[in-house]
Amino acid sequence: MLVNYESLGDAARVWVYQSSREFSENEVKEINSKIELFLSNWRHHGEALKASYKIKYNQFLVIAVDEDYNAVSGCSIDASVNMIKQLEKQFSTDLTNRLNIAFKDNLNINIVSMADFQQYAKQQKITSNTVVFNNMVTTKGDFEQKWEVTADKSWHKRFLVS
Repeated sequence: MLVNYESLGDAARVWVYQSSREFSENEVKEINSKIELFLSNWRHHGEALKASYKIKYNQFLVIAVDEDYNAVSGCSIDASVNMIKQLEKQFSTDLTNRLNIAFKDNLNINIVSMADFQQYAKQQKITSNTVVFNNMVTTKGDFEQKWEVTADKSWHKRFLVS
């Protein structure tokens, strides 16, 4: 069952999918429709899941589910990943590559390979003050508080020059 994102508690489980490019406004409208249809029918062993989503910066898809209402299982997670894979194919983007890293350069969001990110850190083009996106967060509370942070407050800090 699709619910309002704000109605989910901080313990709701989240998955963050980062697109390799920004979506156009028309693409976002279409993605909204597809995600809403999927979440309205998302099930765990026949039982509805209380779920929502958010699209940030026209580039990040966040799926959230209240596991206190009904827990997700391998099959329901697989169904959500299949929906994400369909979006990848339809919109010619990469949403599941965990080796791509996003960071801000002023107001621009850059997506680079982990190797390039490490190189930029060595060259000090990326510093402890660079805003990064920690897509490894697992709860709504962490997404709200620890997703968009400076590199020194994320797992990215291991690449920084001391």
